[in-house]
Amino acid sequence: MNNGVVENLINELTKLPGIGRKTAQRLSFFILGMPEEEAVSIANAIIEIKKKARFCKRCFNITEEEICSICKDPRRNGETICVVEEPSNLLVIENTKAYNGLYHVLLGALSPIDGVTPDRLKISELIERVKQGGISEVIIATNPNTKGETTAQYISQALKPLGVKISRIAYGLPIGGDIEFADEVTLSKSLEGRREM
Repeated sequence: MNNGVVENLINELTKLPGIGRKTAQRLSFFILGMPEEEAVSIANAIIEIKKKARFCKRCFNITEEEICSICKDPRRNGETICVVEEPSNLLVIENTKAYNGLYHVLLGALSPIDGVTPDRLKISELIERVKQGGISEVIIATNPNTKGETTAQYISQALKPLGVKISRIAYGLPIGGDIEFADEVTLSKSLEGRREM
């Protein structure tokens, strides 16, 4: 067996997020033991997504067409935009089936230390969408961390002069969680995000 090809695959797999050398080795030997048609199918899927996937011109979700299926769907509530950091966040929200509006994907979060400034994100495109009219609410669903909070504050300030309702998703205690195990920040956010019963 030529260890060069195995080593090459291991090195390539370590480029994926969350894949260390040991996991890459396990995956490499798993792929090696797969029927050839299954391994080729995985390789073809990777090639196909790189050739066909692009960002929606309106919301920056991943699509194969100019405008994604969510933006084109007339059954969606076109007056509400949910702002997320990444297309993967959009997918998580869609899977809840609790939201039926439109989206706007920023393709990141503000982080001046890392060189991610507002001009590197799709914030000006969001402002332009709101300026075009017809939007009554923008829901900011950035991650509840420092970068996400900074991004949410920036977007909120940028949109305020446009007279649109701006809301932030509530976050806090998970269902089934115990209060005694919650940290102070999570508990304070849970109290802030409380709603009338």
